[in-house]
Amino acid sequence: MGIIVGKNTRLVVQGITGTQGRFHSKMMREYGTNVVAGVTPGKGGMEVDGVPVYNTVEKAKEEQEANASIIFVPAPFTKGAAMEAISAGMDPVVIITEGVPVHDSTKIMRYAEIEGTTIIGPNTPGIITPGESKLGIMPNHIFEPGKVGLVSRSGTLTYEIVNSLTSKDYGQSTAIGLGGDPIVGLNFIDILKKFAEDDQTEAVVLVGEIGGSAEEKAARFIKERFDKPAVAYVAGRTAPKGKQMGHAGAIVSESGTGTAESKMNAFKEAGVSVAKMPNDIAELLDDTL
Repeated sequence: MGIIVGKNTRLVVQGITGTQGRFHSKMMREYGTNVVAGVTPGKGGMEVDGVPVYNTVEKAKEEQEANASIIFVPAPFTKGAAMEAISAGMDPVVIITEGVPVHDSTKIMRYAEIEGTTIIGPNTPGIITPGESKLGIMPNHIFEPGKVGLVSRSGTLTYEIVNSLTSKDYGQSTAIGLGGDPIVGLNFIDILKKFAEDDQTEAVVLVGEIGGSAEEKAARFIKERFDKPAVAYVAGRTAPKGKQMGHAGAIVSESGTGTAESKMNAFKEAGVSVAKMPNDIAELLDDTL
C-alpha cells in the first residue's frame, strides 16, 4: 500500500514542455505512474508524448481529474506554480526545483498549511511507492516493492541505499526525499507518523545529514511514540563548521550545532541503530527484524 502516492494518483506535470519536465514525465510514465496532464502557460492544446498540455492546473483537474502535481519550473517561477497547484487542490505537490528563494518557500509552506496540502521539497528527488507510482526523478530500476520505508534528506544517498537494500532483498514500501533546502514541506516526523499507520511498512530507514535539528527531533519522536524498528545513517561527519556541503540546508553553524555527531548520538539514545557506511544499513536491518 505505501504512503501518500499509489495507484489512484493522477499526476499533472507543471513544466512538462521543458527539457527536464519532458524527460522525467516519460520516465514516470514508463514506471507506471498515471501522468494524465501537463501544464505550461501559453502552451495549452499541445501534447507531449501523448500527454495533453493545459494552460492552468485547474483546467487539467477539470479535464483529466488530476489530483497530484510535480513541479519542474525554474526557481523564480516555482512559487507561482506551487500556489496554483495548492489552489487547485492538488495533493501532494512535489517540488523538484532547486534554489527556490527562502522567502518564496516560506510563503508556499504557509499557504499549504492553510489549505491542508502536502508539500514534498523543494530540492527533492520525489517520492515513490514501488510497483504503483513514482513522482520524481529517481532511477526506476533500483526500487522493488517491499516492507521497508525510507525517508531521506539526500537524493544520491537515497539511490545508493535503496540499491543496496534491493540487492539484499529488502524491498521498499515507500521511499521519499524530504529535500535539501533549509525550508521544506514534510519532515521526518510527518513521515514517521504515516509509516506508523501503514500496514505494509515493517521497518524504517532514516537518512540524515548535517545542518538543522530535524534528526534530533525525529529521534525524540521515535523514542517516545514510534514502535517499529528503525535504523539510520547520517552524512557529513567530516564537514567543517560554517561551510555549506552540497545542500543549502547542510551546514554546521559556527556554534557547532547541526553536527553529524549530535544527530548520531540522538538516534543512538533513542535506540536507533546507526550505520557507519550506507551499505551497512541492510546488515543492521538483518539484526533488527
